[in-house]
Amino acid sequence: MTRITRLQPILANQIAAGEVIERPASVIKELIENSLDAGADKIDISIEKGGTALMQVRDNGSGIHAEDLVLALDRHATSKISETEDLERITTLGFRGEALASISSVSRMTLTSAVGGATGFQVCAEGVSVPLEVMPSAHPTGTTVEVRDLFFNTPARRKFLRTEKTEFDHIDELVKRMALSAFSTEFILKHNQKNVRHYRQARSMTEQSQRVASLCGEAFIENAVHIETEAVGLTLSGWLGLPTFSRAAADLQYFFVNGRMVRDRTVSHALRVAFHDVMYGNRYPAYVLFLTIPPDQVDVNVHPAKYEVRFRESRLVHDFIQRSIKDMLASLRPNVQQATGEIFVPEMAETVAMPAVSAFKPQMPIPNKQQYFSLQHNEKTAAYRALQTEVPVSQIEMTGEIPPLGFALAQLKNIYILAENAAGLVLVDMHAAHERVLYEQLKQQWQNTTIIAQPLLIPITVVFSEREIECLLEHQDIFKQLGVQIEALDRDRIVIRTVPAILREGKLEQLMRDVVSDLMVHEKSSRIEETILHLLGTMACYAAVHAQKRLTIPEMNTLLRAMENTPHSGQCNHGRPTSKQLSLAELDKFFLRGR
Repeated sequence: MTRITRLQPILANQIAAGEVIERPASVIKELIENSLDAGADKIDISIEKGGTALMQVRDNGSGIHAEDLVLALDRHATSKISETEDLERITTLGFRGEALASISSVSRMTLTSAVGGATGFQVCAEGVSVPLEVMPSAHPTGTTVEVRDLFFNTPARRKFLRTEKTEFDHIDELVKRMALSAFSTEFILKHNQKNVRHYRQARSMTEQSQRVASLCGEAFIENAVHIETEAVGLTLSGWLGLPTFSRAAADLQYFFVNGRMVRDRTVSHALRVAFHDVMYGNRYPAYVLFLTIPPDQVDVNVHPAKYEVRFRESRLVHDFIQRSIKDMLASLRPNVQQATGEIFVPEMAETVAMPAVSAFKPQMPIPNKQQYFSLQHNEKTAAYRALQTEVPVSQIEMTGEIPPLGFALAQLKNIYILAENAAGLVLVDMHAAHERVLYEQLKQQWQNTTIIAQPLLIPITVVFSEREIECLLEHQDIFKQLGVQIEALDRDRIVIRTVPAILREGKLEQLMRDVVSDLMVHEKSSRIEETILHLLGTMACYAAVHAQKRLTIPEMNTLLRAMENTPHSGQCNHGRPTSKQLSLAELDKFFLRGR
């Protein structure tokens, strides 16, 4: 065993580079963060050969003073913090002061900068620890960093780089993320002397939506809603993709904490729980969300590349995000337009009634077609309101306006409801719509009913680790509220004695293992509720009206009114859309009317 010695500066920098600089995109990330911290509102990025030959980042920020250029390439030299207390209230993207030192230790770097219109200065470093010379160099206010021949002196690291296209794709994605986090900054990206991206400044909400569309696709912005909510000192804003715009992979999920792109388990779990009711289990939501939190409530110094954060009150943050997203999703209704105007009301045909579980059977006499044509618009809507006297949807306030989903015209193949509203034609999947209505009714009944714990004829014994047993017993009150009674037999076994009646046939052992896994990571779990809701969803699916079931016009209208007053009615329990609006403009365009 050799004696303990102090590492040479160049070796220490290369070790730090191994943590911070994984590939060319890592260099671009550090340099762009420095530019944003310097207040730049325009950043030019030039790449050659995927970043292995050249990476140049030029900004118009505040710049670096000539006497600080050499110091900027030293380890842990920074202008962003100066005291221990500063670590508890970091408001900048960078703060450790090791990025430039790490980059210069594994590349040939040129750093040029000017402050306040004064003469610019330049310093060059080539991966060796030698005295650096500062030379005058013409440069506007701001900073330019050139990085050439990345990993030229660490060939083992260079072998791990991928193809030119792959490395540039990582840079392209990185610039996209940074452009999403800094709307007020203009980004220009070039590759091999060709302009690839140009993201202009976006200050107004319209411009920001346009930038999001250019970065995430027009389809995303067309199928997303803007969210902005504030509570307990936290603010959540951004764009939330509709459940019907789910993805097969988590490739369109961007979450920022105080402007910093992060991947956080607390956030991911909160979003998964929020979308549980409205999306297939193997699908992923799409979102671009920004969480603003007091700097002293979040620790960003937990990951070398700063991709992870730690919240001081993680449960508070989790519940805030979950509740905000759930409330937004619950407020969504079928994506149709509301307006006033005359519409056609079809003749009412007598057919078979819907299942009793639907409670959609009308109680009032139905006017015939001739009577409807003799009525004024307000009287027509009042007559339709008279059909809704038995179910909660009768509480809808009809003020002379045509309802959002309009009035039913007919059924198509006994599968779809055709309705007319002021905007045009509405198509409704009657099974999907009815399923959601019933599911929300069952949920309401379950939430308003005291859960009765049913004793198991043969109690179930489950083996856990000692730490897991302690976690389960610590959260025993949660289980009691859900009708689950557990007891510890010894240090590594528990026995389940009672469960909610609806779960008595479920896979209780696996459920408990999933629950304890959540509790140990997030200090809370919604697995039991999710399992119960899944069973309620199955019940609703079986009870809902199915294809080939012929409905009367009043039954169709009652279903439409119920949809308008049901949370999440834009999609069924599995994330399928329940309705589709076809406007007159769309129909005219299809049939070439007016040309």
